[in-house]
Amino acid sequence: MLAVERVNSYYGRAHVLHDLSFSLARGETLVLLGRNGAGKSTTLKTLIGLLRPASGRIVFDGHDITDAEPHRIARLGLGYVPEERRIFADLTVAENLLVGKRAPRDGVAEWTPERLFALFPNLASMRDRPGARMSGGEQQMLAIARTLMGNPRAVLLDEPSEGLAPVILDQLVVAIRALREQGVTVLLAEQNFRFAARIAERAAVIETGRIAWSGTLQELAADAATRSRYLGV
Repeated sequence: MLAVERVNSYYGRAHVLHDLSFSLARGETLVLLGRNGAGKSTTLKTLIGLLRPASGRIVFDGHDITDAEPHRIARLGLGYVPEERRIFADLTVAENLLVGKRAPRDGVAEWTPERLFALFPNLASMRDRPGARMSGGEQQMLAIARTLMGNPRAVLLDEPSEGLAPVILDQLVVAIRALREQGVTVLLAEQNFRFAARIAERAAVIETGRIAWSGTLQELAADAATRSRYLGV
């Protein structure tokens, strides 16, 4: 579904991603783990086209998207939920969802508001509430739901657990597991190992813009030395 091949990205003269390579199979959930500044968010921004790679290749669902514009990448079926969430604060939950609505895709079950309210029950009772009057966790759910209204084949989630209360984290775990069961490919950028271990099959640990370790979450959970070295846990 997604292949990243020796990608290098820069902010000005600062070399941020160094020969980054990894891949995801269709329907898989992969987490990019690492400390602040390791390059996780930069990786997602490069994949969605907000930052053009200086070299390397990115292939999504059989399409070379290395130099594609973000709107063209989104039209191919790659969704993106930024760390800042960026919901429309003056619009209601229902209106935010309508903003994200796109035509159905072949082979992808169509996401509707009612289907999303079943996935995120908290939103069902807030459909007429403005985004500005929602908690951070509720806004995170809305940001993911709005992206799903575009009927993506894969979703990029940037630090979805950041600042959320434990009860909201539990609900987010259930929702992301449900996406996997429905065949949606998910790539998360995360610092929270315990959260990641509940939802992903594989992990890639990123350090100073390089993949320092990759394997299953079970292997990483059993490797305290690696977790201490790269994640500080």
